[in-house]
Amino acid sequence: MQAAGIEWIEMANTSSARKATRKIARRTVINKARESRMRNSLRAVEEAITSGDGKKAREALNKAEPEIMRAAQRGVIHKNSASRKISRLQARVRKLGS
Repeated sequence: MQAAGIEWIEMANTSSARKATRKIARRTVINKARESRMRNSLRAVEEAITSGDGKKAREALNKAEPEIMRAAQRGVIHKNSASRKISRLQARVRKLGS
């Protein structure tokens, strides 16, 4: 079986285990996309903070926050991890002012 350029070797012996392998392959592709979307939004906030533009950073953070929490809700990252990331970004954006 192949999923998004990844070759999977099925070694399962039962039909349910074979199905689980297929399911895991599909979920992996979806989770990678979610993680990538989250990281891109984080990168946008980081770039805005680095540039020193408080307004742009705040806008990027407002777009990134739901993306991060959605990733946590879907199990891509841990809930506490998401909260920690958001909290630290908010503190850095707050330091910039407006």
